[in-house]
Amino acid sequence: MEPSCTLAIRAVPNAPRNAVGGWIDGALKVKVHAPALEGRANEELCEFLADKLGLPRRAVTLFRGDKSRQKVVRIAGLTLDEVRRKFNG
Repeated sequence: MEPSCTLAIRAVPNAPRNAVGGWIDGALKVKVHAPALEGRANEELCEFLADKLGLPRRAVTLFRGDKSRQKVVRIAGLTLDEVRRKFNG
């Protein structure tokens, strides 16, 4: 069975560029360039995380927090420890 995990995200839309801002209270702060409009920031967030993790886009999906800055994404193909290592390295 393929590993998967959920990851808490603190999203910041309308940033100058996409960037990972580090860990805050167990959540990964992620800045996305797209505005929080019509789901564009959520889509860009998932694309950006998939790219950073070296996964296909379909492997990262929004699990909770569609209209909130506090989000949870589901990541297929990696364990939470693997995800943490990739963003800490």
